[in-house]
Amino acid sequence: MPDLSTPAADTESIVIANWAHPPHAQAVVQLLDAYAQDTMGGGAPLPGFVKDNLVAELRKRPQALAILAFVGSEPAGLAICIEGFSSFACMPLLNVHDMVVAPRFRGRGLSQKILAKAEECARERQCCKLTLEVLEGNAVAQRAYRAFGFAGYELDPAMGKAMFWQKKLA
Repeated sequence: MPDLSTPAADTESIVIANWAHPPHAQAVVQLLDAYAQDTMGGGAPLPGFVKDNLVAELRKRPQALAILAFVGSEPAGLAICIEGFSSFACMPLLNVHDMVVAPRFRGRGLSQKILAKAEECARERQCCKLTLEVLEGNAVAQRAYRAFGFAGYELDPAMGKAMFWQKKLA
């Protein structure tokens, strides 16, 4: 008789991470570290401080959630989302802050399934939109985001598309 307590090796599941569930917490750190080590994530592993504290810090923030994709029991994809606020719409928004599908699981449509779960969460929170940022050189991610309905943000074509900038603080 098959063991029904563990998922089949190729069964996909998309879940909201439970910060208090150790396998979920470990999956969040593992996948984010894999993303950080990828060229699109900067090419360096997460610092020890981040690995040790990320889940505890996210857990303190009720506006943060993580969506995990598993193939069988193996972590395969992640989106860390942060609720923000659109002042023009006077409504919340959900920003897909970090998104990764582990290399060996790419090509299975997991990004679309993770984004669908993010949209479901945004609708439950009565958000007016989903937002994200993507590197200019990440054509694969751009195709996935366009396929899901994302587009560059602009108020007036004469003024151009919005740019995402940062100023790091010491």
